[in-house]
Amino acid sequence: MGLSSKVIFFIVAGLFISYSSAQSNISWKEHIIDDASIGPSDLAGSDGLVMADLDKDGYLDIISVHELDTEYGVPEGYVRIAWGSEDPFTWISTTLASGSEAPSAEDVDVADADGDGWLDIVVACELAHLVYFKNPTKDHRKVNWERTIPQSTLNRGSFIRVFFSDLDDDGRVEVITANKGGENATGSNSPLKNVSFYKLPQEPLDGSQWEEIVLTKVKIPINSQPVDLDQDGDMDIVVGSRGEARILWMENLGNLNFKEHAINLSKDLPNGSWLTGFNMDYQDLNQDGRLDIVSTVWPHYLIALYQPEESNLDWELEVIGSIKPDQLVSVSLADIDADGDFDAFVGSYSRGSRDKDDLDSSNQALGSVVWFEKTGSGWKKNNVLRRKRGMYDKWIPVDLDKDGDLDFVGTRGNSKPFDGVIWLEQVRSKEPMPTFIQARIKDSISVPFLD
Repeated sequence: MGLSSKVIFFIVAGLFISYSSAQSNISWKEHIIDDASIGPSDLAGSDGLVMADLDKDGYLDIISVHELDTEYGVPEGYVRIAWGSEDPFTWISTTLASGSEAPSAEDVDVADADGDGWLDIVVACELAHLVYFKNPTKDHRKVNWERTIPQSTLNRGSFIRVFFSDLDDDGRVEVITANKGGENATGSNSPLKNVSFYKLPQEPLDGSQWEEIVLTKVKIPINSQPVDLDQDGDMDIVVGSRGEARILWMENLGNLNFKEHAINLSKDLPNGSWLTGFNMDYQDLNQDGRLDIVSTVWPHYLIALYQPEESNLDWELEVIGSIKPDQLVSVSLADIDADGDFDAFVGSYSRGSRDKDDLDSSNQALGSVVWFEKTGSGWKKNNVLRRKRGMYDKWIPVDLDKDGDLDFVGTRGNSKPFDGVIWLEQVRSKEPMPTFIQARIKDSISVPFLD
């Protein structure tokens, strides 16, 4: 599965590693990094995560956020850090924030926000505000990180996404964010809400001095992702509107000025589906020198949008595949099979009970993980796992065990007490193996795929 007969070389830690047709089978082994048995007993609703070396020990750490929800409206949450080491199977996790300070924590990013050479953290809370954490520079696991809730983010209902990015190339980052308005906001009649960026003061801990600049207003903004879409050397911003079922992009004109562009599609989406832009990834898929977008399309589809030569032209739409009847929620592009092109690793959102397996789930969207392999003739769907409960919201491709192939670090929600942070180890073998080996003896019930 996924490898051609040719020999493919990798450079890993200065060593050449080769894979040939003798190791053509790909399977996945699950490992638990953080959950309720390792951390707080009420840990649940695991959502966004990023990886970065916070303490400069040479190992990647994992910063994750957890909504703590088996139902909507729980005004609490966790921000956790899993500290990396030489052994990818050994992690020490600590709590950075908890309770009402991080209510329904949804998204997280890292950057050196104050210019001291150490990576800081910003978190978006789906039931409330933004929170900024200053890196203490030493004793990272022991001391209380200084923090602030920017005053202008208070009493705004719901912040759903947050990113650090240097928008004006002055060596200092801004904070880009989407304010959804409410945790369970619905409907095309929803009020317009801000997609904004914040100019930070010299000392970001001064929460009264965060200056909000509104980029645009849309109904139920669900994304505000910085990416150099036109590849002119500065960061543009791709926006998703769930209430309007569309995406758009803000072209960076320099000096913190932006121009809005629609992203119109060359043809209709599959019947009964809608594009929100909640999770997208970006690569030049057709090697024409322009960055393309791969996006989830609710409820079941993954699509590629190929960027046109001119911004006023339609984007060519290709349906990569479907995970029907499951609800697609995440996508990450990476060369999984090491054949020189980008594949797509995706996860779904189970729609049943979040703290027990429903007896009858035949008509429900379940928790599944799939990867779509780019082939010469299109895309091939490779099933990994499918459970009654699981929300696989975010994936980071990384060769965690340094064996020359890509693994994926991700979060799992909707499945208390099994929520948390996981990594799926890619395993290459001569002979076919089980596609997926779960970490726990007892877990949510596995269910066969329908295709």
